[in-house]
Amino acid sequence: MTTDPAAAPDWEKRFRAPRVSLPGWAEDAPDRSLFVSNATGTYELYAWDRASGRQRQVTDRPNGTTDGVLTPDGETVWWFSDTDGDEFGVWMRQPFGGGEDEPAAPGLAPSYPAGLAIGRDGSAVIGRSTDEDGTTVHLVRAPGAEPVEIYRHRESAGVGDLSHDGTLIALEHTEHGDAMHSALRVVRPDGSTVAELDDTEGGTKELGLSVLGFAPVAGDTRLLVGHQRRGRWEPMIWDPVAGTETPLPIDLPGDVGAEWYPDGSALLVEHEFEARSELWRYEPGAAAPVRVDTPAGTVSGATARPDGTVEYLWSSAAQPPVVRSTSGAVVLDPPGAKAPPSVAVEDAWVEGPGGRIHALVQKPATGEGPFPTIFEIHGGPTWHDSDAFASGPAAWVDHGFAVVRVNYRGSTGYGRAWTDALKHRVGLIELEDIAAVREWSVKSGLADPERLVLAGGSWGGYLTLLGLGTQPDAWALGLAAVPVADYVTAYHDEMEALKAMDRTLLGGTPEEVPERFEASSPLTYVDAVRAPVYISAGVNDPRCPIRQVENYVDRLAARGAVHEVYRYDAGHGSLVVEERIKQVRLELEFALKHLGGGPVQGA
Repeated sequence: MTTDPAAAPDWEKRFRAPRVSLPGWAEDAPDRSLFVSNATGTYELYAWDRASGRQRQVTDRPNGTTDGVLTPDGETVWWFSDTDGDEFGVWMRQPFGGGEDEPAAPGLAPSYPAGLAIGRDGSAVIGRSTDEDGTTVHLVRAPGAEPVEIYRHRESAGVGDLSHDGTLIALEHTEHGDAMHSALRVVRPDGSTVAELDDTEGGTKELGLSVLGFAPVAGDTRLLVGHQRRGRWEPMIWDPVAGTETPLPIDLPGDVGAEWYPDGSALLVEHEFEARSELWRYEPGAAAPVRVDTPAGTVSGATARPDGTVEYLWSSAAQPPVVRSTSGAVVLDPPGAKAPPSVAVEDAWVEGPGGRIHALVQKPATGEGPFPTIFEIHGGPTWHDSDAFASGPAAWVDHGFAVVRVNYRGSTGYGRAWTDALKHRVGLIELEDIAAVREWSVKSGLADPERLVLAGGSWGGYLTLLGLGTQPDAWALGLAAVPVADYVTAYHDEMEALKAMDRTLLGGTPEEVPERFEASSPLTYVDAVRAPVYISAGVNDPRCPIRQVENYVDRLAARGAVHEVYRYDAGHGSLVVEERIKQVRLELEFALKHLGGGPVQGA
């Protein structure tokens, strides 16, 4: 292990380089901002007074903090306090300028968070999720006031937004039982219903809705929502009080999201298509949106400022992230060494059993294929890999590996039908797409068929273990981080919101559809695994709990299968930079030991 940061290899420098998130800002005090940074070696919240330039660290916890928001007046920071990454906790509040932390809603017991909206009058709408109660939503009329419950349901739900004057609350819910497709309800602070919007038709139709935000103008009851009525995510304006719906002529391919400009006169449109993204401005009533100039790559977040400029967090696979402005300035440039660049991605389109599959390929800048190749499978599953900077894949490229990332069926960004394809044959469908891309990678001369690695975290870790068991001849090695390993035990131990998702994906509980859980569980196929397996798991993980991982590991050990397990004291991943470097180093060492190759750089 390298002790001198300046002498460290590039792959370590990419993790250690100071990073910042897109700063959020207080609606009524736009000079006050909140962002996340790893400047101390752990991801924590920072307050930034733009007028004075002063920055200060808000939170300081061993396992990091990333969930926080400013009150509209900019006077207070709310942040979520869990225990060692278990995601179960309470909201705390701290003065923007510094001071003691105190419980933001002392009358509420710890829970999993289910949305938060803070009003201009000091009130707050707090969503909670627990195994015992399902989802509850509470109104706290003033700091320290007794919370009042305004919503309760066993199925998953969450707080979407609060109107400018605090008289309307938008909720997303899945009372119909389909956790992949939410319906919307707008209520008054007393919990009474103003209007409903449901595109699922009681769960018989698979169309979802999402809350994008109320108009940021006093007395304006318009709500920007996302819908899937044309086979993809796109915005429309719904006025729940007037009962009107206004479609928007934003005819862009791929998925489209939006948020309001601060004066409510226009929308900032975020467009995702084929693993890349771009920004547009749309003024309601106009014939079409107008492009906002950004470089090719991925915009991970964007916000319009009161002066009309747009700030956005941008990166590409080759270039590290930076917060930019359409004025041409770098908005927030953390001090310290910059992350070394990596190599650009190439697009691969492969015919698969469910249609064309998009994969992103990175390969070493020197040498000729076939390369040892790692299939780095994304989590979610409703997520997608994009042309964005990622230190993990870059580390493998530095060690001579090609990296292939597959946007399998279930991924977002390719239309509703592609995302919704995961039903009942969960896991097996994704692996069919991965197999098609694997076959292409070998035939094209990219990948060495004797040195193929299946790897991923979370859902990607689940697919890794499932793939090693159902495709045992295809893979030379498996690397699974925070995986689902025993689907039945995982279901019983995971947080309630994920139980709802599993019921949607598989069509019921393990008791109702045991054959589907069995067919989709890596534990079912563990005795067929031939490749060496490396597993890392967080002992406090509420999403992929540790007990079901241990069940899988016990089965590997019982038959003497080659495997290693690394357990760490955190939840679903780590926010500590050195811990993350350690995990990647252990994966590299395991792979190079079993596949052959030089030592890990910097070891």
